[in-house]
Amino acid sequence: MLRLCEVTSQLLISDARSARNGELLRREAVTLCVNVTRRQPFPESHVAGLRVAVSDRPDEDLYPHLDACVDAIHGEAQNGGRCLVYCKNGRSRSAAVCAAYLVKHRGLALEDALQKVKGARPVTAPNPGFLVQLQRYEDYLRKSSASPHQSTTSDGAPSALQN
Repeated sequence: MLRLCEVTSQLLISDARSARNGELLRREAVTLCVNVTRRQPFPESHVAGLRVAVSDRPDEDLYPHLDACVDAIHGEAQNGGRCLVYCKNGRSRSAAVCAAYLVKHRGLALEDALQKVKGARPVTAPNPGFLVQLQRYEDYLRKSSASPHQSTTSDGAPSALQN
């Protein structure tokens, strides 16, 4: 069944098969697709796209991509758009990115963010490696919000995200 699951009014999650359905994207007013796969195609539509080329393996490093992903989602929402985050099965990679967004831009604790994503799409289950990275990301965000002078790299990214 083709379906986009609503995490928030501006954030949707799905599998790659649903994400490639142009009619479904139009009906749901999707304006940005975040494709969290190495090989799955983007939809054949005029929707903007962002690829995060990671595999669904516990040793895969999603952490360095989290800030760019969640800030792109947030920017799209701020401009009145809707973002769809998807991976092959809509279970692990996409769920991790959605949870990271909820932690950073909605202020949820990681456990609450994971439950909110699971409430929208019950099959979600980020792999153990992504869960460790999400905890690290939450810890980083908590520490950086307590510190008014955050160090950044030349491209403006928080230096703590550079590996």
